[in-house]
Amino acid sequence: MARVSADSTALAAEFDLHRARLVGIGYRLTGSLADAEDAVQEAWLRLSGTDRAQIRDLGAWLTTVVSRLCLDRMRSAAVRREQYVGPWLPEPVVDPAEADPAEIVTGHDDLRIAAMRVLHLLSPDQRVAFVLHDGFDVPFAEIAEVLGCGVATARQHASRARRAMADAEPPPRAPLPEQQRALEELVAALASGDVAAIARVLHPDAVLYGDGGGKGRTSRRPVVGGDKISRFAAGLLRKYGALLTDARPVLVNGDLGLFHPGAPELGMDAHVLTISVVDGRIAALYDIANPDKLAHLTENRAVE
Repeated sequence: MARVSADSTALAAEFDLHRARLVGIGYRLTGSLADAEDAVQEAWLRLSGTDRAQIRDLGAWLTTVVSRLCLDRMRSAAVRREQYVGPWLPEPVVDPAEADPAEIVTGHDDLRIAAMRVLHLLSPDQRVAFVLHDGFDVPFAEIAEVLGCGVATARQHASRARRAMADAEPPPRAPLPEQQRALEELVAALASGDVAAIARVLHPDAVLYGDGGGKGRTSRRPVVGGDKISRFAAGLLRKYGALLTDARPVLVNGDLGLFHPGAPELGMDAHVLTISVVDGRIAALYDIANPDKLAHLTENRAVE
């Protein structure tokens, strides 16, 4: 019994060495920390029921298991997203609410909301090939095993994904001080209620992506253009402007943003908002109001 316990403890310690990497892979693939962590937990259960002596490279074995589990989720999700109401954005990782997962994701440019949105325009197979090869240096032979295809096909998936990412890649992350200035200017403009002041903070070609999933109140279509966004914001301010002071600055996947816990009694949903900044002006806003993606924040009141 003592030997079994010692072996289990050693296996758990060995597994923990790979956990952060596996969650990072799972989050990139699914856009959901909950799904990523579920896949990692399932990988642990499978490992516990497998003879460790039969696994030559534990890291590669775990990567294959987690990637396959995530691929199954992604293929199911691809069908659901055809019926998804409005733009889709990933579940946000908000500091300080998710201290442990945030250590995994923040600071990585490919995990900011802007980049994740583009990544998830790829097909599931393309996303797996691109994330595993370009993000984690997984050989194409192992990627082909995950996808159930030939090596040449796996290479083709990655190549197509790379081209698509290059064509749609968002601007690079602005330094945090530049983001802070832009966010402070936006908050001040919103507080003023002046449509022209709001428009001046925004890039003329700015885009607002709202993800309510048909459950949270936000724009159901991308709002394109600084003028249109400013008028849209002004309309919201007329209804909810008094609650603006309840929004708190946070880090969202490593970028600055705002978290509002919502006011159900007044019909206002919780929101997480983050931005992309180009040349000191806000070029994109990402408004996540789908309650399913914010439950870990609103239920635990973790961002306080």
